[in-house]
Amino acid sequence: MKAPALKIWRQLPAQQRMFSTTRCRRDNYAFIGLGQMGYQMARNLQSKLPPSDHVRLFDINSAAAEKLAQEMKVQQAGGAQVEVSDSAAIASRDADTVITCLPLPEHVKSTYTSILSQRSLPPRSQPRLFIDCSTIDPSSSREVASAVDKALPNGQGHFVDAPMSGGVVGATAGTLTFMLGCPDALVSRVEPILLRMGKRVLHCGAQGSGLSAKLANNYLLAIENIATAEAMNLGVRWGLDPKVLANVINVSTGKCWPSEVNNPVPGVVETAPASRDYSGGFGIGLMRKDLKLAMLAAREADAKLALADQASEVYEKAEEQEQCKGRDFSVVYRWLGGK
Repeated sequence: MKAPALKIWRQLPAQQRMFSTTRCRRDNYAFIGLGQMGYQMARNLQSKLPPSDHVRLFDINSAAAEKLAQEMKVQQAGGAQVEVSDSAAIASRDADTVITCLPLPEHVKSTYTSILSQRSLPPRSQPRLFIDCSTIDPSSSREVASAVDKALPNGQGHFVDAPMSGGVVGATAGTLTFMLGCPDALVSRVEPILLRMGKRVLHCGAQGSGLSAKLANNYLLAIENIATAEAMNLGVRWGLDPKVLANVINVSTGKCWPSEVNNPVPGVVETAPASRDYSGGFGIGLMRKDLKLAMLAAREADAKLALADQASEVYEKAEEQEQCKGRDFSVVYRWLGGK
């Protein structure tokens, strides 16, 4: 059977997509989870909403929420009104749209348990929309989606998954790519919201499919990164100039993102984390987490991953070393003893 084509939705300015006529109603948003990614995403969302809208922020780190709210008020005048809430439940109570960006599956589950366990969520003029941008396993995401359906029956609430790629740099610049898992009928409502925080939305299929697509991609990236580090280390030890070797790879069949953009050898790509002592970029702990999630999802799908265990061991051992811990995942080159 031929695989269904991935739907890439046309990118138009958010205002053109959303507002063909003057708006008459106020939209309420809740943004929950203000880590490195969520902080910047919430900033972009608020700045691109009209002053008639309202954004409520919540994070367990209340200082981060207060700091962001003050920055929004001072630096981004003209955006939506903003305030800090004391809990995820309070932030979400009057929200038309709830956006979550949290570290782990257990955080997503507990947050939605808190939101949905309120005695009653006031009715809205349109069904509530819950957009989870966290990177978790598809099974956990479907579990939360089911809980939303039970708490808000008859189509009163919709839960979609929209994990993203682009890192903190992309979150800050508003250039993220979102992998969206939701019914076709919801795309036109979800997409303009995501485009206020990014530049591209890829509709991957039904709820949960956005996460499946991201984890498959990140599994491949995890393997490519290790293989690139090993190949570069091998060539350098044979006496090859690393820039010459990288050029050969990048015009040959070994070309990949870790070889061309995120090369693990210091000095080969000046803008890569390797050239600044592996600082910034995609943390090795995050790659280890995503790899574990991909392995979990693969087991549930009965899909064999021949290299997963070895790759997971590499990232685990590398992260244990002080010289590698907390650095970009390309630091495996250092762990390998790369020169």
